[in-house]
Amino acid sequence: MIKVFLSLVLALTSLAAQADGLKTLETFLREVTGGQARFTQVVTSPVRAGETLARTKTSTGTFEFLRPNRFRFDYNKPFPQAIVADGQTLWLYDVDLNQVTARQQQDVLGSTPAALIAAGTDLKALGESFDLKSAPSVEGLDWIDAKPRQQDGQIQRVRVGFRQGQLSVLEIADSLGQRSVLTFTDWRPAASVAGDRFRFTPPAGADVIRP
Repeated sequence: MIKVFLSLVLALTSLAAQADGLKTLETFLREVTGGQARFTQVVTSPVRAGETLARTKTSTGTFEFLRPNRFRFDYNKPFPQAIVADGQTLWLYDVDLNQVTARQQQDVLGSTPAALIAAGTDLKALGESFDLKSAPSVEGLDWIDAKPRQQDGQIQRVRVGFRQGQLSVLEIADSLGQRSVLTFTDWRPAASVAGDRFRFTPPAGADVIRP
């Protein structure tokens, strides 16, 4: 009888912990209208034949967003690059190549991590593109598992971690076996983000590609 009771307590405790993730995400979507942060991204590639260690690549930069549908990633190191969504067009600017790729934003953002943290406005809307589930809280982070409902894309799984209601970690697993982890720090509120930060004009002489 005691074992049954303990099992029930543990099960209820686990469910309570798992409930925090979706609740935190819902509050984040509803109350956080924008912000600015620094990020560090570590991409780990699968181990190749004949190798014993996985290869990693670390990048750093800044992230800004304003709901709905506007965000900006500026990669500073090791190579400068900008990803800007202005609400209509998603711009990718490779500084070294002086090349810009422009795509219709509505065609490419539906099941991407950006939709989860910047473009989404409520759980119901996100649920149309992702299968969302709470995961147990670990070391002060409330976790959400998000699996794209369309399985023909590059993204296989996304995990989002919040610390005290603030976006802290974004983990992405893709179809190539790569794992990308973005860690966000030094958050500033939406008032610190100017709307013109999401306007992008291709630099003079840049090669503009529109797939």
